[in-house]
Amino acid sequence: MTLSNEALDIIFNKARTHNAWLDKPVDDSLLHRVYDLTKMGPTSANMSPLRIVFVKSQAGKEKLKPALSEGNLEKTMTAPVVAILGMDIHFYEELPRLFPHTDAKAWFKDLPENVLETMALRNSSLQGAYFMIAARAVGLDCGPMSGFNNELVDNLFFAGTNVKSNFLCNLGYGDASKLFPRSPRLEFAEACQIV
Repeated sequence: MTLSNEALDIIFNKARTHNAWLDKPVDDSLLHRVYDLTKMGPTSANMSPLRIVFVKSQAGKEKLKPALSEGNLEKTMTAPVVAILGMDIHFYEELPRLFPHTDAKAWFKDLPENVLETMALRNSSLQGAYFMIAARAVGLDCGPMSGFNNELVDNLFFAGTNVKSNFLCNLGYGDASKLFPRSPRLEFAEACQIV
């Protein structure tokens, strides 16, 4: 079974990064659906390090505001939802439940923090891609970005935890009238080899 061309257009071919948003709220139930789809994507040893803070309130956005770069300020403050996609550096604590058929926690618990962070970054980035596909699949538009002060975001939203921020993703209903033409992509022969 394959997805229809229409479905592929929604999640890939016609999906765009949005910077302007319609004044239309995103229901919390939709955010639950996005996460419920996201969590099903595979990660190494099912480590699932992704942790998300959905910032919807004006107070939450004001808290986030000082951490944003100037170029990301307006589009983030006007987005219906800002998802802070973080990564739990001590993901291994959940492995007895998430990977129960062996002692996977033992594989990771004594590794240096920088190695754990690299593993969490790789797998939370993978989950971040699932997150955007899931959001698009349920009718939301996305505006993923870096361009923020990770340390400040971590202090503001993840203090006292083992979670560090990876990237931000604005969510909502994009204003298609404000899109600029799609940028080019590399062709298969420029980016791929079959050996």
